[in-house]
Amino acid sequence: MKLIKTLMAAATALAVTAFVAPTFAADDPGPTAYAQALKGKRVMLVPLAMGFDLAQGWAHYLKTEVEAWGGVFETRDPNWVVDAGAQAITDAISSDTRPDVLIIHAPDLNSYSKLMKKAQAAGTYVILVDNPANFPADAFIGSDWDRLGQLEAEAAIKGCGPNSSKKIGLVQGDQANSSSLYQYAGIMKVLDKNPDFKVVAKPDSNWDATTSRNVTTTMLQQNPDICSIIDFWDGDATGASAAIRDAKLDGKVFLVTTGGGEKAADCDKLVDGTYGAVVMTDLARQSGDMNDIIKFLLQSGQPAGTSHTYIYTLEKATTKADLKPDSCWDLKALQAQAAAAK
Repeated sequence: MKLIKTLMAAATALAVTAFVAPTFAADDPGPTAYAQALKGKRVMLVPLAMGFDLAQGWAHYLKTEVEAWGGVFETRDPNWVVDAGAQAITDAISSDTRPDVLIIHAPDLNSYSKLMKKAQAAGTYVILVDNPANFPADAFIGSDWDRLGQLEAEAAIKGCGPNSSKKIGLVQGDQANSSSLYQYAGIMKVLDKNPDFKVVAKPDSNWDATTSRNVTTTMLQQNPDICSIIDFWDGDATGASAAIRDAKLDGKVFLVTTGGGEKAADCDKLVDGTYGAVVMTDLARQSGDMNDIIKFLLQSGQPAGTSHTYIYTLEKATTKADLKPDSCWDLKALQAQAAAAK
């Protein structure tokens, strides 16, 4: 009799459990809380310009995600003009439709600091992307530029080889942008550990392909036995590559650069030998990191300016031998995808 009662009690408990479980699943509070925190929130991207691959890639992935959760995504295009970027940020802060999240691609360490502080005071979360600044943003997402410079220097040394002239040229961006300053510091850390390799020239390009071509031409005229050149951005490394070609030094100067990992800008140029190595950003992953931190901040309840998070994008120096089908993303494919969705 006791056994029968015990079995009946166990059966009743199992029946109750089976009955309650679906009710618990149906009452999952997550989707409702998620929607309440995110729906209608506004996100704005202010890059250095909208006319280059990184900004267009970021915008694609951000727009797709933000609109999927019921938010509003906008961009502004300073077109490489710092004052235009400052005005765009100023207008956004004072607007009746002030963004809840402002993503800023800073032109240098200090230009937008006061404006970013003003944005946080107004209740807008500030996320810095790609370029660090002297400002405690709610989050920074992008490259560890010091480490990236180290990767470039290691690639240049390997590209030169032990029996080369061991002369390396640098084409820096400028002396104000954090990516250029930190990149240089990382390069020099590696070269300090390899004293046989010397930097024989280090002009600035001001991020301009024509200037890069001109300063590289001069560099090669003065040092025709250079074994490697590191240009600090693929957007102007095309100029350095043209100068190498003009000097008939194709295959003799190992050109290293960094870029956003777009197919035409990076992978195709590794395939055709324009570049020897590129330290490429995983744009889709970086955009995913931005989307994740946006959703976290909007649900966190933390006041703007009280969170300071760093998320660094995993990068490596890629050569032609390392290329895989998914090594690069394709801007034309993203544009076609966006057009098809309209």
